[in-house]
Amino acid sequence: MTEQPLCRRLVGRTAVVTGAGSGIGLATARRLASEGANVVCADIDPDAGKAAAEAVGGTFVQVDVTDGEQVEALFKTAYDTYGSVDVAFNNAGISPPDDDSILETGLEAWKRVQEVNLTSVYLCCKAALPYMREQRRGSIINTASFVARMGAATSQISYTASKGGVLAMSRELGVQFAREGIRVNALCPGPVNTPLLQELFAKDPERAERRLVHVPVGRFAEAEEIAAAVAFLASDDSSFVNATDFLVDGGIAGAYVTPL
Repeated sequence: MTEQPLCRRLVGRTAVVTGAGSGIGLATARRLASEGANVVCADIDPDAGKAAAEAVGGTFVQVDVTDGEQVEALFKTAYDTYGSVDVAFNNAGISPPDDDSILETGLEAWKRVQEVNLTSVYLCCKAALPYMREQRRGSIINTASFVARMGAATSQISYTASKGGVLAMSRELGVQFAREGIRVNALCPGPVNTPLLQELFAKDPERAERRLVHVPVGRFAEAEEIAAAVAFLASDDSSFVNATDFLVDGGIAGAYVTPL
């Protein structure tokens, strides 16, 4: 990818990024920091999280995003350290191999994915909103997925359902708090070239090929491309973008037949 021109749209603002240790979270932490934000890097993995924070000159907080008290402590740390909570990128998520077709996926796998992918977003929004309401401003970006909008025969049933829940909740919160200066949007990436996707597809190359053929641009996204979308939604450049499903999918959701 070509180097992007430097933007400085987030100078002095505080951004909390969950799942900051790798993939989209790490790329976003770097992008937000490059735009001037104070970045709080949250991750359950202390080594990856600390490395991310060091790389962006930010603050690391180890957190299990399914634990309400830990999530509250995360946002309190952001406020106590930097004096505001301006951006919440609620991004942490999992896509385990035992989440598959509904015919194969057990109840424990279902619950685990719902807790990490959906309940964690509820907890993060609940913890961030009081600070943003006090400030009368803020941008919450919740990681959903293009699968919240589309069906797939290569199903990961709990993942898909959890992302649909993130999308619906983001819309509702965006409407509820809009007149308090707070925007809430669901970021809906297409397949992204991250360690999570690579691990999943290495185990099932046929599934990877079946998915890739539906991407009009002919490749998966890079994490930096998703991070650029997050930076836009975090900034005042998106001041009239609210309560929406912000698709960054290479055209998948608009495609009927893709190029040969």
